[in-house]
Amino acid sequence: MYTNNDVVKELKKIADSEIAEHSKRYFKAGPGEYGEGDQFLGIRVPDQRKIAKKYRELDLQSVQKLLTSEFHEVRLTTLFILVNKYKKASEKHREEIFGFYLDHLGYVNNWDLVDSSAKYIAGHYLFDKDRQVLFDLATSENLWERRVAILSTFHFIDQGDFSTTLEISELLLNDEEDLIHKAVGWMLREVGNNDKATLTVFLHKFYKTMPRTMLRYAIEKLPEKERKLYLKGEI
Repeated sequence: MYTNNDVVKELKKIADSEIAEHSKRYFKAGPGEYGEGDQFLGIRVPDQRKIAKKYRELDLQSVQKLLTSEFHEVRLTTLFILVNKYKKASEKHREEIFGFYLDHLGYVNNWDLVDSSAKYIAGHYLFDKDRQVLFDLATSENLWERRVAILSTFHFIDQGDFSTTLEISELLLNDEEDLIHKAVGWMLREVGNNDKATLTVFLHKFYKTMPRTMLRYAIEKLPEKERKLYLKGEI
């Protein structure tokens, strides 16, 4: 039976110091940056996914030990494992995995970690349930919890349900973080890809006051002429 140590050993075997240095810059791990202090082994994502698939049968106790790792790639691989476990689990075990995920959000602490897990665990689990927890996360002081809130709604969008995305987007309109502006704009763009009329209604109400980055992301797939009018404030 595999253990958490087996995962770490396999990851360290393919670590690359050059990739690690690039990752440190890419994920803003320097002093004063949003990923300050994060440590990197230097492993490409496809390789992490392969390893995660191999170890998807790890129990949650082992997953917990991995998720608390100082190394970014160990945490990301662990989240891939958790998503794989969730997809194969019964409804009862999905509830357990969802609860585990919420309890350990402190380790889901960069944008790629959020984006690789929120939709597939929290979004999927909450689709037909009370979604209040997402609104609680949306008002958190923690940047990553707010990103989890909006990215979880990606699953709802895929099902043609836009209401929670729009409500949380409105809550986050005045957020100070660029990573939230990008995430909200991305989800609004996805709404528009499914239903342009719904996006248009939201934009007409808020496009003049939403952060510029959020607006640019939201209108990215609209016709060029229409995009220019939004950016000029002439809609």
